[in-house]
Amino acid sequence: MDDRAFRNAMGKFATGVTVITTVLEDEAHGMTANAFMSVSLNPRLVLISIGEKAKMLDKINESGKFAVNILSDDQKDLSMHFAGQIKEKRQIEFDWINELPVIKNALTNIVCKVHSKQIVGDHTLFIGEVTDIVTCEGAPLAFYEGKYSKVFS
Repeated sequence: MDDRAFRNAMGKFATGVTVITTVLEDEAHGMTANAFMSVSLNPRLVLISIGEKAKMLDKINESGKFAVNILSDDQKDLSMHFAGQIKEKRQIEFDWINELPVIKNALTNIVCKVHSKQIVGDHTLFIGEVTDIVTCEGAPLAFYEGKYSKVFS
């Protein structure tokens, strides 16, 4: 099978949309990602997957911490910004939890310290130990077949 066939097949799995954030030298950094999952309740662990070419990889390796921000259905513009799909400069105002930048009004902010990591193929899997969580009400931003969508209930 070719790469496109694999990508198309993976696109059949609907996901939520997150922005992963971290901080280095008092500067906030973020990237859009949908490779996120819960791993364990005890201890509380989550997993993110970061590509070897992503600038965020070195930033998390250096900082040793990250936040997962689960976006609401009205935060598509933030997802596009952190995915590099919007080229115009934009000043993002973050909230801060335990000295980590988080996306304001996200459905959930999950603050983590790196518990462990594993290099697998062209990605690094980071297991994060959850140190704090903030949640809000709302509907999630979804991604399916390469497009943003809303979840209706």
